[in-house]
Amino acid sequence: MPLLKLGKLARLWRNARRWFAIIGLLSVAATLTGCGAVRLAYNNAPDLSYWWLDGYLDLDSPQSLKLRSDLQALQTWHRKEELPQIADMLKNLQAAAPSNVTGEQVCQLSRYLETRFQTVLDRTTPTALAIAPTLTLAQLDHLARAWDKRNQEWREEWMDGTPQDRLNRRMKSALDRTESFYGRLSDTQKQALRAQLDASAFDAATQYKETMRRQKDILQTLRALKATPSTELQQQAEVRALLLRSTQSPDPAFQQYTERIRSNFCESAAELHNGTSPAQRQKLQQTLQAYEADVRVLMQR
Repeated sequence: MPLLKLGKLARLWRNARRWFAIIGLLSVAATLTGCGAVRLAYNNAPDLSYWWLDGYLDLDSPQSLKLRSDLQALQTWHRKEELPQIADMLKNLQAAAPSNVTGEQVCQLSRYLETRFQTVLDRTTPTALAIAPTLTLAQLDHLARAWDKRNQEWREEWMDGTPQDRLNRRMKSALDRTESFYGRLSDTQKQALRAQLDASAFDAATQYKETMRRQKDILQTLRALKATPSTELQQQAEVRALLLRSTQSPDPAFQQYTERIRSNFCESAAELHNGTSPAQRQKLQQTLQAYEADVRVLMQR
């Protein structure tokens, strides 16, 4: 296979990250460019993940060697242990696709995907424990600047413009994702989707506030590790607590917001699916079947 340019690989990696969302949260997934892109992105995931992280942290040689080795090991484990479970899930979803679903059934799927995601995060904890205390103040400053750039892009996409502008952008994204599974929606279905988005509990300001909290917490904690003498066990305890706060917000208001978002999503996804035609559900089955085939190919490589 010829070498691809870094820019193209980066785009494929973004597709792969979105694909993992697709297989579990149907109506919030992003559009794929094709199964070949999924396979290529997954097989190159260790390198692509390294480049992505290095862009934020500007890693030195020892850190790079550690991260590259751990990412390769993570992919080997994921291919063996997680892909078979994903393939089975996709097969079960195909069987369920022709039938109506309830909001609770969608939430069960969402919780299952969260379990799978948490399993992967737990597997990366030793890498974080090893690398986080070694980050220099210069690297943390580099991370802060990279986050500032990303935050500006996020605000432009989700917070800038009039409420109608923001709703239009969300509608375009949601329509692309939905039609990638079900095929073209009718005008009535599009109107229903737009009404769901308009009534959604999603609040960009709330999301952004939590992002700011997490970034501030990470930078403060890691900078404190450099400023305060501590044992290796104390450092690991600080990093473990930081990882927990970064994945499970300690803010009660945000926890309540997250539950509202989950409930809203589950009901909306069920309503959307139940309003599709037999032909659209057949298209969904075919799409899921293609993803399952991709996963089973990846399991063998």
